Amino acid sequence: MSSIVHLDALLNAVIFAVLGVVILVVSFVLWDKITPYDLWKEIIEKHNTALAIFAGLMALGIAIIVAAAVH
Repeated sequence: MSSIVHLDALLNAVIFAVLGVVILVVSFVLWDKITPYDLWKEIIEKHNTALAIFAGLMALGIAIIVAAAVH
């Protein structure tokens, strides 16, 4: 009997999704440590909108790179 969901493919997708999220978080934290200012303090307390947009775009860029590498 053939299954609609292939468990091997599902397991691979879950593993790569978790790996991608871990790489995204680690790279984002590393970028925060490398910069000379506290990213969250600038965004939350000082309401630096430009930095928030840049941080979001940086996270999106890393996500695209990780997705392409995993694919």
